[in-house]
Amino acid sequence: MFRFTGIVCLFACVLQTRSQAHSDHHHPASAQVAVLHSQPLLSQALRLKEALSYLGSPMAPEDEKALDALRDHAPGAAVSEQIQKILDPYCLFSVDINPEGRVKVDRGAAMARMIQGGWTSFLVKVKNEAGVTAEMQLESPNTLSPVHQASWSHVVEPEHVISAGQVANRFLEAQLYTRRPLHPHLTGFVLEYAVVQFYSKESGPREAEIGFNVGLGSQDIGFRNSVHVLFDIRPSVKVKFAVQDDDGKPVMGSFIITDSVERVPGRLSGIYPLPSRRVPAFDEYPDFFFQRQIYRRDNEHVLLPPGRYYVTYTRGPEYVVQYKTITIPEGVDSITIPFRLKRWINMAALGWHSGDHHVHASGCAHYDSPAEGVPPDAMWRQVQGEDLNVSALLTWGPSWYHQKQYFSGRKDNPLSDKRNIIRYDVEVSGFPSSHSGHIVLLNLKEDDYPGAKTVEEWPSWTGPVLQWAKSQGAVTGYAHSGWGLEPSTPLAGTYDIPNYVLPKMNGIGANEYVVTVTQGLVDIYSLGNTPAIWELNMWYHTLNSGFRVRASGETDFPCITDMRVGLARSYFKSPNKTISYDSYIDALKKGRSYVSVGHSHIMDFSANGLEVGTKDSELRLSGPRQVAFTADIAAYLEPVSPDEPKEARFKDQSFWSVEWSRIGETRTARAELIINGVPVDTVVIQADGSIQPVTFNYKVERSCWAAIRIWGSAHTNPIFITVNNQPIKEKRSAEWCLNALEQCWKKKEPNIRPAELEAAAKTYDAARKIYQELIKRAED
Repeated sequence: MFRFTGIVCLFACVLQTRSQAHSDHHHPASAQVAVLHSQPLLSQALRLKEALSYLGSPMAPEDEKALDALRDHAPGAAVSEQIQKILDPYCLFSVDINPEGRVKVDRGAAMARMIQGGWTSFLVKVKNEAGVTAEMQLESPNTLSPVHQASWSHVVEPEHVISAGQVANRFLEAQLYTRRPLHPHLTGFVLEYAVVQFYSKESGPREAEIGFNVGLGSQDIGFRNSVHVLFDIRPSVKVKFAVQDDDGKPVMGSFIITDSVERVPGRLSGIYPLPSRRVPAFDEYPDFFFQRQIYRRDNEHVLLPPGRYYVTYTRGPEYVVQYKTITIPEGVDSITIPFRLKRWINMAALGWHSGDHHVHASGCAHYDSPAEGVPPDAMWRQVQGEDLNVSALLTWGPSWYHQKQYFSGRKDNPLSDKRNIIRYDVEVSGFPSSHSGHIVLLNLKEDDYPGAKTVEEWPSWTGPVLQWAKSQGAVTGYAHSGWGLEPSTPLAGTYDIPNYVLPKMNGIGANEYVVTVTQGLVDIYSLGNTPAIWELNMWYHTLNSGFRVRASGETDFPCITDMRVGLARSYFKSPNKTISYDSYIDALKKGRSYVSVGHSHIMDFSANGLEVGTKDSELRLSGPRQVAFTADIAAYLEPVSPDEPKEARFKDQSFWSVEWSRIGETRTARAELIINGVPVDTVVIQADGSIQPVTFNYKVERSCWAAIRIWGSAHTNPIFITVNNQPIKEKRSAEWCLNALEQCWKKKEPNIRPAELEAAAKTYDAARKIYQELIKRAED
């Protein structure tokens, strides 16, 4: 199914269904147009169906099925007749363009019903005898601001400001929708359909004059290029949300409001406020058009027409997803609906706080052309609504010059409070070095690379950028690690790690990491938003080679995922039990944290009483010895519905998910003890939300690193166990790293600037020698 990423605005639209077709004889349905070649018309009709579904205005199910069935019919006049019979009842207007290019407008069959505070969609039937391929324009003296073709800006310029006396006659916003999969211009085919949308903040009967043209001079004579339409605008109700946390305190929650439980899964139709009409810059609440959910705190509201709605509500992964049916009555101005949230675990009360080091306020899903993005308050609501304690908002290439105004150099954004913190830092993405891997730079003092006045002047490989960031005390790491680390040949098993297959090194993840890790330039390794087997394999091999980079959870919202911030996150311990950006950064650097999707937790991981993240995470042994590995583990899996296919459980997940850990159809999961990347012991835990202490006893014979993981759901940072002062020696891992380095140079060298090539080659050569020494040491 296609994907939209444009700026669109405001609230819900409801396409007039066949059962609402206008029956007044003064406004009959458009006459049939003789079309011999039906294939172009059917193709456009199917695109219309998809577009209307996205816009929240789906056709009646029987009409969608009827259109789909026409795919199997031989093209011809009979198919064209059937298409018109299906679409004409949805048409509010019929536009005829005669052979001279003159435009005449008539009323269509659809009833002119609208919803106050919401967008309503209709079809326009266009008979194009002139073969015109220009943009069709809509015009009306009743609009509040000039009509824009698919710009959705609706900003009233000073010269367009209207007086109070004009408001009564200017009640309407009108728009022809021409974004994908539709076209901004007419096709020139003899018959096609367009989508027109109306919005009104008024209610009651309102008449508007609506006209169409295809350019200057195309209007027909005798006032025939416009019609007068009497709209019946039903009032909406202000629905206030009384949102309480499970302790009774007011809080921000996440809500998905639908008008039916019968909708096709994955579609955005029937969702309120309509996603395609949300514009953070102009709306009262900065809801995002690419999300199903909205975020509302206690006493905030949403406008809904009278009717029955189904609300899914929660607040991040530590909360249980709940459901409520609400009925909005007619004849009232406002009502209040209570929502009491319910936790399955409270990590903050246990001394653990969550952070996501990779969130964007611009680019990707935010805008088609990400020049500015959204302001801090829009992201602040996301962080609160997902119960994410710390969020690093990373300014990057496409939005660099606008978003960098929010960078404050080791200072939290003023919106931050004691429970939720946002701070602006940097992702080097969309910069000359991006081909070698995107890198995250946290806790920066300065965000401009020395001597670089533009993005294009930054270095063309990652080494110099990491050195500069480290020189100012920043914490560094690679983003979305798995991109480019896909094995070059298929693996034997789904969970075959560590494996020794050469990675492709053709992406923007932790590619050049295999080089810079040898220079001590990398603090954290990102996990959670690319396939676990790709991510973990590289990290495991470098740990096996003796490097001690810690893992950190990230989302890359709204790029890799636009669903929610904090889908993958780190849970960290703060020494003084308070939340701060500094304590988060310190915990990441020391490994006093674990990566999780929030539905499973591995707390207080220890080896013989040494807790991870303390004393450099190093346990020293004088010889081989039995070691007790302990942790408190909790996981939450919803009971499996017998009618739900397993694939459906992953529909709202990133690449990591608690579902990966489920054993069969049960509500249990496996926790594994990992030694040098290999599972050596397993326990089965109940994934019912209870906290369960686990102990693994394992005899450590030689120096190694140890961790506990719940596959694809949670992973601790490593504890390093040194036996007889010997380093970790895994020859095959060092060999893999050396081969990966050679592959990386082969792929990245062509994109490094000639002036920087010598320095890059020297660094690669130095790394090469380090791996060769590690291989030799492992042989001794």
